[in-house]
Amino acid sequence: MSRPPALTPQQQEDVRRRLAAGEGVRALAREFKVGPATIQRLAGHTERIRNVAEQLAAAQNALAALPPAHQYTAMSLAEKLRSISDNLAAAAEYGAKTAHRLHALANSEVAKVDDADPIASVDKLRNVGVLTKLANDSAHCALNLVAANKEAVQKLNAQQPEAPALDPGLLADSTLDDLMAARAPR
Repeated sequence: MSRPPALTPQQQEDVRRRLAAGEGVRALAREFKVGPATIQRLAGHTERIRNVAEQLAAAQNALAALPPAHQYTAMSLAEKLRSISDNLAAAAEYGAKTAHRLHALANSEVAKVDDADPIASVDKLRNVGVLTKLANDSAHCALNLVAANKEAVQKLNAQQPEAPALDPGLLADSTLDDLMAARAPR
């Protein structure tokens, strides 16, 4: 049987909100009478949320600094850019799916080619070439988007997942004793 959470769902949401507002992990842990690891686990995307909030605030301030006529133009342009981005992402996704399917079809055509006498299979080879070209053309949009966002993709791939923190409050007493015994020098 697992132990109940150290904090109620309402307390957890309060902690997340307060972390996003900049309160410290240790101070919150003392206030809620839990270990810092419990609070840290709730932090999750708090830093990212805070960064996005700061960017939104900066964008709103920049927009407010424009004359009213230019504010409307900026908002319209932003909406168009979002729409274009969404449409390009959808086109890239569909193109990638189409490319995958066409490559699979080309591969099935290759299996029909007579290895001993490939010249006898000229029509099948031509089909492979056409399907491969169509597949490569279909992948073009997706590949261009990946290339345009190369730095962002590399940054995402380079991020190491954080090791989960172990909260002793969630462990059974016997498990905690076993862990402490294993850690103790012999």
